[in-house]
Amino acid sequence: MVNRRHIRLKVMQSIYAMHQNGSDNLEKEEKFLFYSIDSIQDLYLVMLSSLIEICKKESQYLHLASKKHLATKEEKNPNEKFIKNQVFQILTENNSLSVALENRKINNWSLNDDYILLLLKDVKASDLYAKYMSNDVNTFAEDKDFIADLFAEVIVPNEKLYEYLEDDKLTWVDDIPLVNTQIVKQLKGLKNTEEGEFRVPRVYKDTEDKDFVKDLFRKTVLNEKALAKEYDGKTPNWDADRIAEIDTIILKMAICELLKFPSIPVKVTLNEYLELAKEYSTPKSSIFINGILDNLVKELEADKRLLKTGRGLM
Repeated sequence: MVNRRHIRLKVMQSIYAMHQNGSDNLEKEEKFLFYSIDSIQDLYLVMLSSLIEICKKESQYLHLASKKHLATKEEKNPNEKFIKNQVFQILTENNSLSVALENRKINNWSLNDDYILLLLKDVKASDLYAKYMSNDVNTFAEDKDFIADLFAEVIVPNEKLYEYLEDDKLTWVDDIPLVNTQIVKQLKGLKNTEEGEFRVPRVYKDTEDKDFVKDLFRKTVLNEKALAKEYDGKTPNWDADRIAEIDTIILKMAICELLKFPSIPVKVTLNEYLELAKEYSTPKSSIFINGILDNLVKELEADKRLLKTGRGLM
């Protein structure tokens, strides 16, 4: 689920937090770093299970409405197209999802069902819902496209839901786009129950990515002074104490990758950290960082200190 760019972001945030807290407890901070990454799966499960809970709430509502003493004709014979959507069935009956929800003890919506009611209200007020419920099409393709669009266009943008997620775990704020993109991709790629099975993705693609978290964090933190010396004197018109702290962290991490991760291509390192600077630092940071790293790479190449292994790694 997590990619290398997101790993770099998490490491950057952890190092920044260490600086802000004045902490030098490497093991404690590393443990929290891994916790924050593992929690991404909890966010994934919370968001995905919201779909199941929305379906359950609507099913309960239709059932209770049909049992009213003075139920209308529509209430006695409701349109059940929404609650019978095949995607809801796949998610509800999926073993991988059920086991993950139980193992991770995800019960957010049973404790906060008012948010599900808010989401359901928005769903039923949407044009997507009106269009879906008004036609006679009953295919798996339509069901899948509807749920994928509903999730992306109605559930994800809900401000109350975002506030709830932010309050529940502050570390989730930057994980939300990653998780929502993963869910939309899976929903759009769903096959019916006869052709394939939905599976909860692993947090890490492989053990190498998990090792990358630890290596990047430790090698940067344990070598901060030495890494800082690499760009010292290469910041024209900028005193070291005037450089934004997040920029110094980005520089140290990038230099750490250049020097201590021989299998990662130079271009990949430069692109990744420039993107981090664009997203999380000042408007001019990416230009500033690009200039420093570009000159540093030339210097390291001239000094034969930039040792990369494998083909196409420069």
